[in-house]
Amino acid sequence: MVLIPGASVARQDAAMNTIKGGRHAVLGAALLWMGVTAAAPAADGPVLRMEVAPGQVATARVEAQGTLALLLPSGRQQRLDGVADADGGARLSQLDVDFDGHPELVARASVGQVNEAVAVYRFDSQQARFVPLALPASSHEQCGGLMGLDVDAANRTLSSSCRSGPMWYVDLYRYHDGRLYLYRAERTLMLGDALEATIFVKQTAESGPMAVWSTFDPAGNVLETAISDGLVAPRSDRRLLAFSGQVVPARLPLYARPGDTATRRHLVRDDRVELLDEKDGWVKVRYANPTRGDIFGWVNANP
Repeated sequence: MVLIPGASVARQDAAMNTIKGGRHAVLGAALLWMGVTAAAPAADGPVLRMEVAPGQVATARVEAQGTLALLLPSGRQQRLDGVADADGGARLSQLDVDFDGHPELVARASVGQVNEAVAVYRFDSQQARFVPLALPASSHEQCGGLMGLDVDAANRTLSSSCRSGPMWYVDLYRYHDGRLYLYRAERTLMLGDALEATIFVKQTAESGPMAVWSTFDPAGNVLETAISDGLVAPRSDRRLLAFSGQVVPARLPLYARPGDTATRRHLVRDDRVELLDEKDGWVKVRYANPTRGDIFGWVNANP
């Protein structure tokens, strides 16, 4: 890509339009028309033109290995790392990712066989340049950043999805005071057949592996948890819905905390419970007692 510092947006666009189709001779003529010496043209993709603020236009193009070359409204140039597929390419678009009414620059590239890496850059009016969208540091997210980005404008939620091995994961993000935070995430339930011998959960051929879904507040505190299908992301505008199951043993001790060894509470065969959380092979359940209301406790699902 050839960027011409100081040229007007209209003149930049005139030069950019000549690039399409690889017409290098026409490009050289256009640059000479603007009084600029033509450089060796790069085999770049199409130009994305975006209005970052009223009357302020920036252009972006993908160069080698996914590098983004930009012409800012000030006429200055900027380069960003971007993302790249196996051929060094990427796809550009503009999307309002932070819900402020102005678009962000979004670069996407296929990685592996099914995943899609995504880089998002917002235009900082004070710095007069693009800056990467800051992601929160969290030990609970699964995708390691934005992957397969989907924007739910109605619920002001960003969805990041990725595949690792046979499992698909989804991380949901929201904004608080202008900063992204991890709103929801999942972790796969690794109990094998042990849970089935303790609490039977009816599943179908379409059901995915069980996972513990968690909802977090902006400070990272857990607001709720539920065990459900790990391949079906819960609706971002509703509370988590937990799988329910039936108690299998004739008497199943119900403990106050994981690892306890004594309790006076028990569930009995065919009691129906909701599965809420898991820790070290212990499963947190909720039992709706007809006379005493909801009762919470932990059952030992270790083999």
